[in-house]
Amino acid sequence: MSPRILLAVTARVLTQLRRDHRTLAMLLVLPTALIALLWWVFSGDASGSAFDRVGPALLAIFPFTVMFLVTSVTTLRERSSGTLERLLSMPTGRLDLLGGYALAFALVALAQSGLAVAVSVGLLGLEVDGSLAVLGLVAVVDGVLGCALGLFVSAFAATEFQAVQFMPLVVIPQLLVCGLFVPREALPTVLGAVSDVLPLSYAVDAMGVLTAGGPGGGSGDAGGSVWADLAVVAGFALAALALGAVTLRRRTP
Repeated sequence: MSPRILLAVTARVLTQLRRDHRTLAMLLVLPTALIALLWWVFSGDASGSAFDRVGPALLAIFPFTVMFLVTSVTTLRERSSGTLERLLSMPTGRLDLLGGYALAFALVALAQSGLAVAVSVGLLGLEVDGSLAVLGLVAVVDGVLGCALGLFVSAFAATEFQAVQFMPLVVIPQLLVCGLFVPREALPTVLGAVSDVLPLSYAVDAMGVLTAGGPGGGSGDAGGSVWADLAVVAGFALAALALGAVTLRRRTP
C-alpha cells in the first residue's frame, strides 16, 4: 500500500462526493433526519424513556445502514463504468483503492456522526452520561464498518439493483437481533448466539453503555466494555476491507 496513492484515491472520492449533492445530502442529513423523525414518533411519551431507549441504537444503526447502501452502489457504478479498471491499470493496488474509499467515507462518517450526535443530544434531549467524544468515535467506526461491508458485497453484484438486494441479507438480520427491539440477553438461545457474531450488536452495546452511565472509555468495567466492543467493530471492518481487496473485480462482466 502506497500512502501517496491512497491519499490520491481518497481525494478523488471526496471530490466526487462534493459534486454529487444528492448523495452527500443522503450521507450527512438522512441519518439525523431519521433520528429526528423517530424522536417525533415518540414525542407523545411524557417520560421520554422510549426515545432514550432506542436513541443510542439508532446512532449505531442509521450510519451503518446508509454507508452500506451508498458505498455498495457507488463502488458497483465505478466498476460497471470502467473506472476501476482504469485505476487498477495504473500503479494502484487493490488495498490502495479500497483504503482510499474507506478513508474518504470515514471522513464523511466523522461529519455524519458529529451532526447526528449534536442533534440527538443538543436538540432532541438524548441523555448521555458517558463521553460524547467516544460516542462519536463509535458512530464513526460503525459508519466505516458499513462502508467496508458495502465495498465487500459490491464484488458479488452485477447491477446496482443487485447491490441494494444485499441489504436484506447483510443489514436487516443484524438490525433484528442487535438489541433494538428485544434486549440481546432476552433473545432465544440460537438468536443470541447469532447476535454474538454480528458486528452491529457490539456497536449498539457500546452506544448503550455510553448513554446509560458508562464512563465512556474511562476506568471501570463499563469503560472497558466500550473499548472492547469498539475493537470488535473495528476488527470486522478491517476484515471486510481485506476480503474486499481479495474479491475486488476490475469490472462487471
